[in-house]
Amino acid sequence: MPLIEARSLTKVFPLGESFLGRASGEVRAVDGVSLDIESGETLGLVGESGSGKSTMGRLILRLIEPTSGTVNFAGHNVSAASGADLRRLRRDMQIVFQDPFGSLNPRMRVRDIVGEPLIIHNGTSSQERTARVGELMRAVGLDESALDRYPHEFSGGQRQRVGIARALALRPKFIVCDEPVSALDVSVAAQIVNLLARLQREYKLTYLFISHSMPIVRYLATRIAVMQRGRIVEIGSTEQITTAPAHPYTRSLLQATPEVEIA
Repeated sequence: MPLIEARSLTKVFPLGESFLGRASGEVRAVDGVSLDIESGETLGLVGESGSGKSTMGRLILRLIEPTSGTVNFAGHNVSAASGADLRRLRRDMQIVFQDPFGSLNPRMRVRDIVGEPLIIHNGTSSQERTARVGELMRAVGLDESALDRYPHEFSGGQRQRVGIARALALRPKFIVCDEPVSALDVSVAAQIVNLLARLQREYKLTYLFISHSMPIVRYLATRIAVMQRGRIVEIGSTEQITTAPAHPYTRSLLQATPEVEIA
C-alpha cells in the first residue's frame, strides 16, 4: 500500500467579485489530480510557477481544504479526519517551506522555533525538549550555540536548516519540501539538497519534493510528476522522464532549466 494516496484532488479558488457583487470567475489550481507516493521514495513534482504544485502539496497535508477529492495517509483518510485523529496524522506529515525567513517567527529564538512542535504535540519535559532540540540542530549541521539566536541573525541557508530541524522535530514519516532551495544561492542550495538526501537515509523519510528545477529533482527524486495548469501531464521514473519524456511540456521544462552542479 502506498504511504500517500491522493484521488481526484481538486481545488477551485474564486477570482473575486465583479462590480455587481457576483463572483467574476474561478481558477482551478488543482484539477482532478490522482497520485501515489510510496514509503521511502522521493516523488518530484515539477512545473512552472502557477502550475498548482504548491497547492497540491498543501492539499495533501490538508493545510488547505480541497474542493473535492480525498487523501489517504498510511491507510487513514486524512480528508475525513478531525480533532485528535487529525492531530495524530499531522505529527507524521510535515512541510519545509520555500521562504526560510518568512516561515520562521522573527520574535522567537531558534530553541523555541524548533521545540514548539514538541510542546504542541508531545508534552515533553523541558529537559527532554532541550536534548531533542540539540540533537536536531546537530542533525542539520548547526551548532548548539545558535539556539539562543533569532532568525535574522542567520544566513538564508542556515535559516532553511532551522526550518528543516523544525519539520523533523516530531519524527515524521512524510515531508513536503515546497521549493526549499529556490530562494538560495546555487552553492547553498546544493548543500541543502545534499542535507535533505542524507536526512532521508538516516530518518527513513518519504518526500514530496516540489520544484521548478529539473536538475535538482533529477538528483533527488525516485519518480517525477510533471504538472501543468493544475493537472499531471506525465509521471514516471526519473530516468524515463529526464531521458525520454513523452509530453512536449516536459521536454520544454528540460530544455529551459540550466544544469546545476550538486556534489
